[in-house]
Amino acid sequence: MSELVTGDAVVLGLRPARLPSRALALAIDLVVVWIVFILVSIGLAVATVTLDEAASAAIAVATFLLVLVGGPIAVETLSHGRSLGKLACGLRVVRDDGGPIRFRHALVRGAMGVVEILMTLGVFACIASLVSARGRRLGDVFAGTLVVRERVSAGRGIAVPPPPPWLVGRFAGLDLSAVPDELWLAIRQYLTRMQQLDAEVGLSMAERLAGELAVRTGVPVPPGVPAAAYLAGVVNERQARDARRVFAAAQADPLGQGGVGVGSAPVGVGGPAWAVSSVVPDDTVSPVAPAVPAAPVASGVSETEEPGNPKPGTGFAPPA
Repeated sequence: MSELVTGDAVVLGLRPARLPSRALALAIDLVVVWIVFILVSIGLAVATVTLDEAASAAIAVATFLLVLVGGPIAVETLSHGRSLGKLACGLRVVRDDGGPIRFRHALVRGAMGVVEILMTLGVFACIASLVSARGRRLGDVFAGTLVVRERVSAGRGIAVPPPPPWLVGRFAGLDLSAVPDELWLAIRQYLTRMQQLDAEVGLSMAERLAGELAVRTGVPVPPGVPAAAYLAGVVNERQARDARRVFAAAQADPLGQGGVGVGSAPVGVGGPAWAVSSVVPDDTVSPVAPAVPAAPVASGVSETEEPGNPKPGTGFAPPA
């Protein structure tokens, strides 16, 4: 099974769509487009009944181009590669490097689709998809695009490695609202596969992603922090914010799915101490359990960690 590989030798976790799923998505799109085309044609025929034959023919050609050709192009451009059929089948059109398509990609695919799909009833598209190793039709070859599967098994997911303990909570003040989903996806894919990369390639990839993330957040990378550790710390901060929102929603509606009430076990029980701080900051109160003072042990020493004892390791090992 083929996988996408970027120019930086990073293997993306996207799988090319095969002919059956693409054919089903195309059938759904064609049914919707032809229904719209028939309805628009009937409406224009009624509205232009008084025109001569030449004007009616010109309107019919314009309707064909706008609805059957321009419609799919506009939908793929605005939805970044997700038409109605592809959305129903869990597919998406992306560039060869895994990025979202733009208008020029959709234009080439739509122009070639007139020959491959409309004029030949999809015969050329099916043959090209069967011959291609990644299931691409001629429109994908000329446009430099690929149809991939977005829905993958949950068991295939790879956890993002946690950041070093000294970086947990350090990026709590960053504004992450301007970071696009495409950049988050690229960072996650790098972090889950950075141990598989060549040292020089991984370092350059981490520095490039860290630079892009710093531009989006408006705050430069802290001096002395490795690029890979910086990416892991920011991703951990985003996950912590998502977890806090989920906990707050669960507390607001405790009977929705069984609820998260007072007295529940706090997050991170049994794990390292820094894992709790990545979810609930020091200056806030945990939404799942009230703060309870630690019980003294027999020796009279508190259960809290002593300054001289090092915190447990996380297993995070950025590339050399």
